[in-house]
Amino acid sequence: MLRIGRNTDQAGRVLSRRSFLRIGAIGPLGLTLADYLAIRAAGRPTDARARSVILLWLWGAPSHLDTFDMKPDAPIEYRGPFVPIATSVPGLRICELLPGLARCADKFSLVRTMHHDEVDHGIAGTMGLTGSRVGAQGLGGASVAGAERPSTGAIVGRLHRSRPGSWPPYVILGDPLHQGKKRVIGEGGGTLGAAYDPLRLHYEPGAGVRLPDAQLPESLTAARLEARWDLRHHLDQDRASQGPSAAKLASHYELAHTLIASRQGLSALDLEREPAAVRRRYGSHRFGQCCLIARRLVEAGQPFVQVNWSSHVEPIEDSGDGGWDMHDRYFAIMQDTHGWMLDRALSALLEDLDRRGLLETTMVVALGEFGRSPKINDRAGREHHSQCYTALVAGGGVQGGRVIGTSDQRGEHPVDRHFSPADLGATILAALGIGTADLTAINLTPEGRAIEDLF
Repeated sequence: MLRIGRNTDQAGRVLSRRSFLRIGAIGPLGLTLADYLAIRAAGRPTDARARSVILLWLWGAPSHLDTFDMKPDAPIEYRGPFVPIATSVPGLRICELLPGLARCADKFSLVRTMHHDEVDHGIAGTMGLTGSRVGAQGLGGASVAGAERPSTGAIVGRLHRSRPGSWPPYVILGDPLHQGKKRVIGEGGGTLGAAYDPLRLHYEPGAGVRLPDAQLPESLTAARLEARWDLRHHLDQDRASQGPSAAKLASHYELAHTLIASRQGLSALDLEREPAAVRRRYGSHRFGQCCLIARRLVEAGQPFVQVNWSSHVEPIEDSGDGGWDMHDRYFAIMQDTHGWMLDRALSALLEDLDRRGLLETTMVVALGEFGRSPKINDRAGREHHSQCYTALVAGGGVQGGRVIGTSDQRGEHPVDRHFSPADLGATILAALGIGTADLTAINLTPEGRAIEDLF
């Protein structure tokens, strides 16, 4: 089901067109969606390996020892209760809770030596999404000096040339990220400006997709909406005489009007168009269905989609919304929910993309802001650990079945080279053909080095 607002005219009839605009966000007659439709200054580079990216953000941080880097020979207080199983790649073994991913291990590679020095969710989250800790804010309220760097998705959005009538290039499925009651820095446009913030979509099982930033007030009738559009048109004509910037802004609003009136691109959000068997394959939970929406969006040409596992780091048992920050009851929650949910959704996404011929041009990245402590605490949980953790990377030119980097016998530290969040961000940009010249052209200093062994 796709929910784009339910509004009526004076006779009580449900509006069928233009029913999900939000009027008044920018000035007295502004439209939130229009700001996302800025014409991008540069097209997609010709040397790109990938056309699209799906970032699966596992907020709260899963444990590498209980997923993709198991240590069955470590002492019991490290290895935990789960056992490794064979995969489709000879010699590669992963957790028994991930049989679907074991089956398609030839489609992804693992970077087992991700590394940084920050164990605060807020600061590490900013690092993971932007490649830099600048502008981050920790749980205690202390901020890292400097202007917030744009997220990788915002950079892609800035450098991508949108087709007429298409969606904004950078979409996030899920609510804004939080640590406690503090919103995490790093999902937005940063120094590029708010125009490159993501278009945020919300999905709830049984309710479908809604666009909260594009919702009409209940009191807005069809006649009043048309009147506002007419007035907006006249105002934009006046602004056009004020210079190119004003004229460009006016063209953005006109594009938004056309898109909304025709509902072009909205079909990608309507899961009712998918066979029931496909919807079941992804899992009926929110993350699984959001992965399916992500596949539909990249199939429709979307360049960057981020799927947030949760909005809060805490699991439901700790008054969160299902995050991975499990300092206690870790293994019970992994077995009851998180393990099979991740396995079902991610394996379905990879196999579905591959079956449709999309995996070759779609990079899929799955990781959290750090890992979890190899040593189990006295509450059957794991603490924060950023010295060594794992990222899964697939598609978009990535060679499947590889393991990059080796951790020590207990999974505490890298044995050989390690890679930073900035390196992974550079890898994503490189796959899309975005390099140093592109970044410096928009006044960004390149961060990190691409992980070439993945390709």
